[in-house]
Amino acid sequence: MPGQRGFTLIELIVVFAIIALLASLATPRYHRTVDQAREVSLRTSLNVMRDAIDKYAADRGQYPESLDELVQRGYLRQIPEDPLTGSRHSWQMLPPPADSAVAGGMADVRSGATGRGQNGLPYGQW
Repeated sequence: MPGQRGFTLIELIVVFAIIALLASLATPRYHRTVDQAREVSLRTSLNVMRDAIDKYAADRGQYPESLDELVQRGYLRQIPEDPLTGSRHSWQMLPPPADSAVAGGMADVRSGATGRGQNGLPYGQW
């Protein structure tokens, strides 16, 4: 009908193609940013827990038996959630070295997440 205005099918297809192209460029960058944020959160949680373990050992002369003990004694408010696994129970406790002068149950903590970080190291080695 003459006098009616609107978009043709070709114009709509071109617009949708441009939108799809822009979305396909932005999505990988978004996912990379989310992964980076999780890794930064993991590093922060590990640093906080390791600092609490060291302070506990300095104050009490031995390492704590578990993360729960750090919470009970007031060195941590709560056990942080592992940002990669989404659980507070996936942390892996490492015993003190055999030649350590300080006794106790755990001297270090690591993530229980599988996979590798953007730096190429497995999360369990951070």
